[in-house]
Parts: sequence; C-alpha cells; structure tokens
Amino acid sequence: MTVLSIIRDCLDALLHPSARYDALTRARHRAFMAPRLLGSLAAFAAFPVYLVLRGAPSAIEVAAFAWLIAPIMLSWFLSRTGRYEGAHVLSSLALAGLIMAIASTTGGIESFAAIWLVVVPLEAALSASRRVAAFASLLALSCAGILILVSQFGWLPSEHVSAAQRGVMMAFGVASATLYAAGLAFGAESLARTSVTLLSREEERYRLLARNMSDVISRHQRNGAVQFISQAAEAMLGMPVAQLLGHGLFDRVHVADRPAYLTALSDAARGDVRSVEFRLRREPTGSERGQVDFIWVEMRCRPLDQDLGGDLTREAEVVGVMRDVTDRKLQEQALDQARSDAEAADAAKTRFLATMSHELRTPLNAIIGFSEMIAQEQALMLGAPQRKEYAELINASGQHLLSVVNGILDMSKMESGNFEIASEPFAPRASLMHCCNLLALKARENGVDLITDAPRDLPVMTGDPRAFKQIVLNLVANAVKFTERGGQVTVSAAASASQLTLRISDTGVGIAPDDLKRIGSPFFQCGKTYQRRHEGTGLGLSIVKSLVALHLGELTVQSKLGEGTAVTVKLPLVYTPPQAKPAESKIATLTPVLRHEIQDQPALVKKSA
Repeated sequence: MTVLSIIRDCLDALLHPSARYDALTRARHRAFMAPRLLGSLAAFAAFPVYLVLRGAPSAIEVAAFAWLIAPIMLSWFLSRTGRYEGAHVLSSLALAGLIMAIASTTGGIESFAAIWLVVVPLEAALSASRRVAAFASLLALSCAGILILVSQFGWLPSEHVSAAQRGVMMAFGVASATLYAAGLAFGAESLARTSVTLLSREEERYRLLARNMSDVISRHQRNGAVQFISQAAEAMLGMPVAQLLGHGLFDRVHVADRPAYLTALSDAARGDVRSVEFRLRREPTGSERGQVDFIWVEMRCRPLDQDLGGDLTREAEVVGVMRDVTDRKLQEQALDQARSDAEAADAAKTRFLATMSHELRTPLNAIIGFSEMIAQEQALMLGAPQRKEYAELINASGQHLLSVVNGILDMSKMESGNFEIASEPFAPRASLMHCCNLLALKARENGVDLITDAPRDLPVMTGDPRAFKQIVLNLVANAVKFTERGGQVTVSAAASASQLTLRISDTGVGIAPDDLKRIGSPFFQCGKTYQRRHEGTGLGLSIVKSLVALHLGELTVQSKLGEGTAVTVKLPLVYTPPQAKPAESKIATLTPVLRHEIQDQPALVKKSA
C-alpha cells in the first residue's frame, strides 16, 4: 500500500457522510482538507526547529504560528457539517484576517503580506460557487482598501526595518504567495480533471445503458424532429438509426396516429408528462419484402429541462422512451374478441331459449292435449272422424318438432365442422324444380305467385344434392312465408363457366338495415322475438349460409324494408373439399340438457301419433 493510498484512506475516514457517495463531492472535500491538514502538521513539525534557529519569536511570529490552528479547525468544520461553501467562506475570512494582522505591523499596503490578498479569491474559486468567489473578491478588495487608508493617514506603527530586510521580506512574500497560488492552480486542475473523468465515465455508462436497453430512448424538438435516438430503434424498426433522425421517425408513424403523436410531444414540451400509443411502420426483411408491417409502440415523453430559466427564445426539447407493445395489443384484441364471442354466445343462448320456448311448447301442448283426449275417447264419446282429426294434428305437431330438432342438429354439426358433404354429380335444374313444386301448394294457400325460371341447359354440377335442396327449400320457404297475399316470389338460375348462380327474390315485407347486418346468425329473427308474426326457429338462413360456405360458395342478401328481399347464391360447379379443422360449435354448447331432451321427442311423437 502506497503513502498516497494511506493518506486517501485517512481523508475518506474524515469525510462527512454526505460526501462519501458522490465522487466529485468527495474529490472536492479531499482537495480542501488535504493541503490544510498537511500544511498545518508540517508547520507544527517545523516550529521547534524555527525556535532553535531564530530564538525567541516576536508577537507577530507567534500570531502567525497560532493561525496554523485555523486550517485544522476548518477541516474539522467540513468533516462534521459537510457544508463545503461555508468552509470556503470561513477559510477566506481566516486568511484575510492573518494577512491584515501581518500587514498592519509590517508596512500596511507596502507589506510583503499584502500580496497574499490576491490569493484569497483564487482559493475561493476552488469552491465552484459564484457566491463564495464574489464574497472572497469583495473581502480582498475591502482589506486592500483598509490597508491603503491606514497607510495614507499614518495610523500604522513605525517599523525599524532596513531596505535589505524589506527586500528579503518582499521576496519571501511574493515567492510564498506564488507557490501557494501554484498549489491552488494544481488543485483546480486536479478537480477539473476529476470532473471531466467522472463526466466521461457517466456518459459512457449512459451510452452503455442506451445501447443495451430494449426500449428506445429519443430526444425530440417540439415539432417531433428527432435529434437523438438510441441503437435499439434499429432492432425495433429494422433500419439504420441515421434514417430516423430529423423527421425520419415521424414519416414512419401511421397517418391516423400522427395527430396524437405530435400532441403528446407538444404537451411534454410545455412541461407535462405524457404517454401515447401509436403505430410505427417496420421495415420488412427477407421474405416479408413488399409487405407493409406496423407495430404498436408506447411512448412516455417528458420535458428534457424542467426549468428553462425564463429564456423564452430557447427551444423546448422532449425526451421519450418507446417500447414495442404489439404483443400486448394483440392480447387486448384477443380479449376483446373473446368478450365479443362470449356476448354473442350469450345472445345466441337467449335467442335460443326464447325461440324454443315458442317452437317447442306449442306443438308439445297440442300433442299432449289431443293424445289425452284420444286416451279418454270413451268418456268423451269421440267418433272415428274426430280421432282421425286429432291423430293428424298430433302427426303434424310431431313433424314440426322433428324439423325443429333436425335444424338444430344440422346447425350444430355445421358449426362444429362435423357436417359431411357427400359430393356427387347431379342435375341442379331437376332439384330446383322439385323443391319449387313441393312449395307450390303452400304458396297458393298464402296467395303468393311462385315463378320459376331455370334454363333447360343448366350443366351438371358436382356437390351434395341433399344440401342443394335444403338451400333452395329454406330460401324459397322463407320468401313465401314473408310475402303478403298477392305478392310474388321469383326463383331463377343461371350458369357460367365455373359457377351456378341462384336468385330468390320476393315482394315481401323486407328487412330493416340494422337487422340485415345480423342475417344468418343462429336463432336470429327480424323484429322482436315476442312480437313476431311468423313461426320459425331462425335457423333457416343460418343453415343456408353454413351450407353455402361448406360448398365454398357465396351468399349475398339485398333488401329494402317494405319492398322485398333478393338472396343470391353462387356455388361452384365442381366442389373440391378443403382440409379444414373442426371448430367449436356454439349451438352445441348452449343448452346441452335441453338439446339432449328434444332429441328424443320425434320418436315419442311418432308413437303417440
């Protein structure tokens, strides 16, 4: 261990706790205490030698050596209080007092000690405080003025010093003051070097942090121009940092998010802390060439300088910290989608229960009521015609229940991906005409004119003929059901090179624009559930939509309230089954118990009938 390290450890032990955790403050306290303690100890060690060589000292010499206690007291004051500026003020006062005491007895302003007044403000400059330096300068000037005044008015005691002795003393005063000033200069240089080293080390630490942080650190002007941006931006956006300077970053902000981006920077420049989320265009790499890719970024920005010192001409700057929050945004979107799906499932369940309460209760009441009457035919004295009529009503109610259950089961299979398409060649015109003939009687009963326009040269198509018939039957039955007496339903078909186009139009009640958006949802019916004029489960168009999708076709609905509806179905002439994964069925999970119960109803109905 060297002598310097031992001295440094001893000084560190004397430092105030407030100076032990800041390198620059610690260096300043050392620079203040070290020369004073070492100088005082050296002077005390030389005092006995001085007495041997000089003999009995004079009063001034005793006072000068007594002043050597002052630096020790000043070091003790700084060690106990940590008040660096206060210690420098006391040091200036002590030095000025010693100079005044010596100069007043050795010639006043002409004394060899007067030159030391120059040292007072130089020593105070080490405090790095403008107030302390100003105080020391005024103190030195005041002391010089006092010495000039007392010299002019002859208030100084007479001195008996020869010219040779005066010259020696003056030389000693100048040499000692120069040496002390040189020591102060070296101390100031050491402090400046320490400050630069610490500043460089601190800057390197911040550069290291900025280079290795995943978050992007940037410095902006109020108008959004980037003056500095960390290297993390290159990994985030896939482009060199130099291209993001100026307005390079702003040019990559999504157009819709630019107002929010500039507003946050402007508010931060006024002194507020702001947080904003916006999209940034990321440079595609490799196989992503030609694609536009945006990432979500969260930026927290705050003013770089909290206090501009009243300088209104100075441009306010903003420092921002950006991080990629794309994963969080995707999770939020997934949660929103899950919430929407849950709400849709809940609405579907509500519609299911409301619809089933009507569609199941009415035929079941008829079945139970008429079967009880047949069971009590002897008591009620029923004749054969009445029993036949009741049996027909029971059969019709059972058939209605069977169609409801089949619709629910088919919809459940299609949504779960378990509905199998049995693809085979068939003639679409024959199937179309057969479906229209089946519904012709119902159309006549409702007073609706059913018109069929199917060219005889329709080509043979490959698909599921059963599903094709179900599509046509559901669409035509819906059109007949919702067309008032005297209206017209038109069924037309046309073929192109690759697809068959079916169009079913009517002059019925039409569909409201708000309801048109939800057409095709399971159990949805236009209007309020408990105010509907037509029976049905609301599954017809939903089944059609699913069957068309399974055939890789297209379904469009055009309608105007009070004028009618036109449904267009486009199916490929050659069906190619895709490789699709089964999806979770919503209907199958709505009411498992009720679904299980109604599956057994058709068999019971047929027995009763």
